[in-house]
Amino acid sequence: MIDLVNRLNDQLETSRLDYYNNLKEPLSDKEIEILEEKYQVQIPNDLKELYKWKNGQDQNCYEAFVNNSMFMSLEDVLDSREEFNSMIDDFEIENWWNENWLPIFHNGGGSYICYDLSGIFTGKKGQLIEYWNRDNDRNVISLNLEDFIAQLTIYYSNTKSEDFDEYFAIEKIDNYPIRFIVE
Repeated sequence: MIDLVNRLNDQLETSRLDYYNNLKEPLSDKEIEILEEKYQVQIPNDLKELYKWKNGQDQNCYEAFVNNSMFMSLEDVLDSREEFNSMIDDFEIENWWNENWLPIFHNGGGSYICYDLSGIFTGKKGQLIEYWNRDNDRNVISLNLEDFIAQLTIYYSNTKSEDFDEYFAIEKIDNYPIRFIVE
């Protein structure tokens, strides 16, 4: 994961410098540990590596990191998760939201790409799931964060800076997405 994040860093610094300059400073192991204690959650190692690279993007930057979504700071991730978890009993549909999801990317309209701590639907911990606040599809879009970041680096390797469109999507990753509907 560290090599992928370093490659992504180089690609963003080269092809999207304005965006890159809006990424927040990395978190230290100690800062992550403090957040884990505060929010009573264990952050998986691959996700820690992402946040030890950069701690999301500046809140005044509205450019997409990936899939028309912005990269959330770890504290925003954990705070949003806590807020959603407090509303689980209000949702009438099972898995409308799941307490084991960490919303790491958001589109600004209430929808997220979530890191799944439990492997809901498939049993595969660490998968990435799309949470749509108005729709009942909960698609698993990647087996894990590493595969997702790998596809992102491939996208940058194959896309010239002048051809870049911030609304690009990493959509097809080795037999993904897997579609699920909650009812």
